[in-house]
Amino acid sequence: MRVRKQRLESGTRVELLDEAGEPVEIVSGFLRSLAARDYSPNTLVAYAHDLRHLWCFFTREGLAWQEFAAPQALALLEYLRLVPSRRPRQRMSLTVATVDAEGPGTKLAPATVNRILAAVSSFYEYVIMAGQYGRANPIEKRPDPALQRVSERHRPFMGRASRQKPIRRSVRVKTVQRIPRPLDEVQIQALLRQLKRLRDQAIVLLMLQGGLRPGEVLSLHLEDIAYGRRRVIVRHRSDHPKGARSKSRFERVVDLHEPETLATLSAYVMRERPGDADSPLVFLIGGGGKRRLEALSYDGLVRMFSRAAARAKIREPWVTPHACRHTHATRMWEGGMRELTLQKRLGHASPESLRVYTRVSDPEVVSDYNRALGGRAAEEDGPR
Repeated sequence: MRVRKQRLESGTRVELLDEAGEPVEIVSGFLRSLAARDYSPNTLVAYAHDLRHLWCFFTREGLAWQEFAAPQALALLEYLRLVPSRRPRQRMSLTVATVDAEGPGTKLAPATVNRILAAVSSFYEYVIMAGQYGRANPIEKRPDPALQRVSERHRPFMGRASRQKPIRRSVRVKTVQRIPRPLDEVQIQALLRQLKRLRDQAIVLLMLQGGLRPGEVLSLHLEDIAYGRRRVIVRHRSDHPKGARSKSRFERVVDLHEPETLATLSAYVMRERPGDADSPLVFLIGGGGKRRLEALSYDGLVRMFSRAAARAKIREPWVTPHACRHTHATRMWEGGMRELTLQKRLGHASPESLRVYTRVSDPEVVSDYNRALGGRAAEEDGPR
């Protein structure tokens, strides 16, 4: 089975194809419903790949999708924990390898397994709503009173009066809450020195000093840059020719009072950006090749960043374009920016998304730690 993605005049069509190369009709209906709800093409592809695992499980077990029920959910979990991942992964530590008929591979990560289970749950919510499945959702959801008692949990506007109750899927894998790794100053300067084009420098600086996501940078229009007010406006757009788009639907204003970013961006627009381009997008492909004047794609941004990181000798699995945003968020938090203002600057819908940066560096924890050391040192230096 494979996933097919086609670009049409009406939009992007994503399908899951069976062994005969024919679309799996029920999955196609589900993906069309997601597209109608304005899910991004990349999200549709991710759902299709996740449901491919489900259909492979059905083939192995001799099940039809209508026969899948809660008792088989645990069998699906066991199956997913043994499926080898086909994606090459770079790790700095030992990994558990599996071998099947097609060769060796690493196991699917726990977070990937949970994502697949969530996709399966969403698929069965769709077929239930469409009246094609008469049972309860096989990936059972149950109320979670423990989460309701956690004080740090983000609550909706009406607080405890809300009817929305915390839920948790009963079939899931425990995951590790990993800490993002911000780039240090030496790594940042080494990376910037390897960026020869003004375009590439401006892109990286917007992520480093503005905290923009890669998709937000690629979607910027010329009208979004306010040089006089030293800011850029991040708008939600879904019409990028290469499919880049903002993850968040919260449009926001991002101030850029560090002069380097806007100066580099202005120099790129005035001196390096193709003058005969009629596209409103800021970042385009220059030079004299066949793709001149085309919009820069997300893949192109990743390739540019990876090559620069390799030349700077800082290439690691975690050194990605998104690491620039983590670096900006960590620096702002360490500098004393309040949680609410940092949430608005980054465009997060929930303050829960910011908790990861408090684990990287929490000024209050450091302050209490220093006070504790100071008190003990005072006792040791006292009269004897």
